[in-house]
Amino acid sequence: MKLTGKVALVTGSGRGLGRAYALHLAQLGADVIINDVNLQSAQEYDEKLSAPTVMEEIEAMGRRSLGIQADVSNKDAVDGMFEEILGHFGRIDILVNNAGGNLRGEGLNDSAVNATAERLQFIMDINLNSAIYCCQAASHAMKEQRSGRIVNIASQAGLWSGRNGGAMPYKLAKAGVAHYTRVLAAELGPYGINVNSIAPGFIASSRTVRYWNTAGSDLTEQIALRRVGTPEEAAKVIEFLVTDLSDYVTGQCIPVCGGYVAWG
Repeated sequence: MKLTGKVALVTGSGRGLGRAYALHLAQLGADVIINDVNLQSAQEYDEKLSAPTVMEEIEAMGRRSLGIQADVSNKDAVDGMFEEILGHFGRIDILVNNAGGNLRGEGLNDSAVNATAERLQFIMDINLNSAIYCCQAASHAMKEQRSGRIVNIASQAGLWSGRNGGAMPYKLAKAGVAHYTRVLAAELGPYGINVNSIAPGFIASSRTVRYWNTAGSDLTEQIALRRVGTPEEAAKVIEFLVTDLSDYVTGQCIPVCGGYVAWG
């Protein structure tokens, strides 16, 4: 119960990886705020909950929880969310910036040459700008406390080119998340705040499973461990970064990809 008495916010935690992070933090003793643009998003992907809502799942563990439906790509909404959190709990100890994704639509061209300005802005807003807004809002309270842990969720897509120009907006946004983490860590380190990021690879979340196709088995041959990861395996790395296990770790981006991204 290393996180007893701590207050954590996980963005994009209505389902999938975000929900796994939130539940894991609650298992470690934290009170957890659930944020999503749709707090019922698990229903969209037929993700089974153990209670009617993620908040109630956490409360069933004996923890406090609060659900805030807000679009974190909107700075005013983020500022309002943190005002509500601080008014309700009085502090914020852990921030996990999970909201985002490479959301797709019909007929989109995401190549490095042809991605439209509108598409680039949208992907940047939901992945990079959302993380920046939340980090800025959380930093003020954490600096006053002179303590805090921030974990930004990047992606293996932001660590290498994929050997083609595809998914350029997403790759660029997630690379930005990793580098913003380094810059923020340098600024907040003197206040006792650790800032790190993880870069998940192919993880079997409810959305990934829905769109997994016959190419999946071929892809696993490129993963050193020969399988996709689970949300719980990614959550264990979050545990490392928000507990005393990583007291002397900051400004880092840890790939969680089973060896899919490798150097050398």
